[in-house]
Amino acid sequence: MPADIANPLANRLLASLPSQDFERLKPSLKTISLAQGQLLSEPGDEVDQVHFPHNGMVSLLVVLKDGKAVECATIGREGVIGATAGLGLHRSIARAVIQLPMVASRISATAFRNAVKDSKPLRDLITRHQETMLMQAQVTAGCNALHAVEARLVRWILQSRDRADSDTVALTQEFLAEMLAVRRTSVSEVAQQLQSAKLIRYSRGVIEILNRKGLEQKACECYRTVVDYTAAAMSS
Repeated sequence: MPADIANPLANRLLASLPSQDFERLKPSLKTISLAQGQLLSEPGDEVDQVHFPHNGMVSLLVVLKDGKAVECATIGREGVIGATAGLGLHRSIARAVIQLPMVASRISATAFRNAVKDSKPLRDLITRHQETMLMQAQVTAGCNALHAVEARLVRWILQSRDRADSDTVALTQEFLAEMLAVRRTSVSEVAQQLQSAKLIRYSRGVIEILNRKGLEQKACECYRTVVDYTAAAMSS
């Protein structure tokens, strides 16, 4: 594993902490690798571990009573999974699944709570992150309701590329259809259109971005809204 990826400070939230507050966490942090498709939690599960991604991406999905699920937010190295456990909240309200292979720093919820008790910067970190997650869920809800499948698919491709730091991303049609809550045939049709326009190359579940600028022009406003809001939150 490359040293820069293994370093907990690859996570931007951890890197934003004052040194003394990071040192409160450091002894309890363990670097782990997580595979694509691995579940971190289901709705109602007790949150006993908090994860700070160094790379890769986690999807948070709302699960309905009939078993159908739709994505409400994604988290990469700019965020944390399970942060509210630091404030005493112990139950997950969404399904958390690894969508791009990930290296992360893991800390037990108990150790995280103990550190948060004595650290205003850590409490502020949790609040800032939860505000960002709420914004992303609101934008995603509006996007799913109002924007065309093409714009939504392009948004998803771009946000995945940002987290992967690569123009090649493994995303199957079945997976994309579930994330966007559309039929697989709709994903196939749009992917073919994007490929014909020479914006992407798509084969056997692997998307290669050929023209990022062209894709950004196809994306809905939601992609830039989330990127800009997250950047502003990180700098505040």
